[in-house]
Amino acid sequence: MELAKETLVEQPRSTSVKLSVKEKVSYALSDTACNLVFSMITMYLMYYYTDVAGLNVAAVGTLLLIARVIDAFDSPIFGILIDKTNTKWGKSRPWFLWLCLPFTIMAVLTFSVPDISDTGKLVYAYITYICLGILYAGINLPIGSLLPSLTTDSQERTVATTFRMIGGQTGSLIVAFLGLTLVGLLGGSNEQLGFTLTMIIFGVIAVCMFLLAFKNTRERANVNGGAAVPFNQSIKALLPNKPWWILTVVMFVTWTVTSAKMANTVYFLKYNIGNEAFVGLVNGLGSIAMIAGLFTVPFLSKKLSPKMIVCLGCVVGIVGQFVLLASSMTQSITIVIIGTIIGGMGSGLPAGIMGVMMSDIIDYGEIKFGVRAQGLLSSAIAFGVKFGMGIGAAISSIILGAAGYVANQTQTTEVLHAIDFNFVIMPIIGFVLMLVCMIFYKLDRERDDIRRQIEQKRLDEEGGQFES
Repeated sequence: MELAKETLVEQPRSTSVKLSVKEKVSYALSDTACNLVFSMITMYLMYYYTDVAGLNVAAVGTLLLIARVIDAFDSPIFGILIDKTNTKWGKSRPWFLWLCLPFTIMAVLTFSVPDISDTGKLVYAYITYICLGILYAGINLPIGSLLPSLTTDSQERTVATTFRMIGGQTGSLIVAFLGLTLVGLLGGSNEQLGFTLTMIIFGVIAVCMFLLAFKNTRERANVNGGAAVPFNQSIKALLPNKPWWILTVVMFVTWTVTSAKMANTVYFLKYNIGNEAFVGLVNGLGSIAMIAGLFTVPFLSKKLSPKMIVCLGCVVGIVGQFVLLASSMTQSITIVIIGTIIGGMGSGLPAGIMGVMMSDIIDYGEIKFGVRAQGLLSSAIAFGVKFGMGIGAAISSIILGAAGYVANQTQTTEVLHAIDFNFVIMPIIGFVLMLVCMIFYKLDRERDDIRRQIEQKRLDEEGGQFES
């Protein structure tokens, strides 16, 4: 009788599942949707504010800086809210459903500065851009916090991250090739109208993609049935977590220099190279090259640790920046394209592995400190992206303003050198700082053992639930 009773006990299910292509693509669409807005901000918002809306470049720099100070609080707050979320859909997925419409509406409003007084324009820009940043934290952070709940399988996480980053870069690619083209087609000589209509189109597409991501993904590796994690417990998994601090700094540096470079692409080609018509092509080829780099990550991860993949990407990125330095000296668009392709491939390597590293850090926090605070810990990604994005754009605009930049005028030698620094030199500094940070990242040595412990813990937890 006892044996018969045992045969009726359902066996615990492993969370180390193989994800379907449909689920991976749907997961990737969440980042495609984010980047349809995010890339418009990084590529064109500073240009839109200065050359279309007519805002002073120094005032724009201050706006971007203040907005990022606010982001020092909103990303961790959303991380805590995700940890406290407990719905039938999980912790992370519901945020796609709740915020997709408010996020895209605010994006449209951000690129719709009205024709009012200079002070009124600036106030409007402050309100819309800061609100957009807050909503971006709320809808982007769940993309990272969702990954460790999809599966505990290391290779599947790597592949899912690659899908995500390719999806994100596809969004960037659409914006790079079609952004300014749509602005011109829809607005004609009225760039203001063109930017607004373009954001409406991208916004509608983004909402559809967020809803698909919500519908077709599943959270499996939840702890305690997905119960809320108290804030004081979340802090235990954050403050002493050295790998988390290192990755947070790396993400901040990465997006500081990436934002500065992307924001200055238009200025570099317009004033330093003298050929603004190639902006879309250069941005597009950079995105394609980054996608090519992302494709190599699952193969490299079988031979190299995440730390070594990041370091390899930094070295390739530095080479690409030196090629761009040569293009500035020769004013050759061909060399610009070559440098952009090399740099894009280099940037694709760290981008393709960062999500996996964050999942490792979340697992590490659970095993080391007994708390799985995936929302708060994942806020490192959102915080680093948003804060770095704003700081990079702010610093570059301040540098341009100090050099004497005046929109739509022949620029002085000092301004051209400032653009060179923002577009070429600052990213080199960033890559070097990332290499230094990676010296102190040691989690690679423990990741396989931590994975085994996590998988066994899940089996034990589910086994106990079934027996009870």
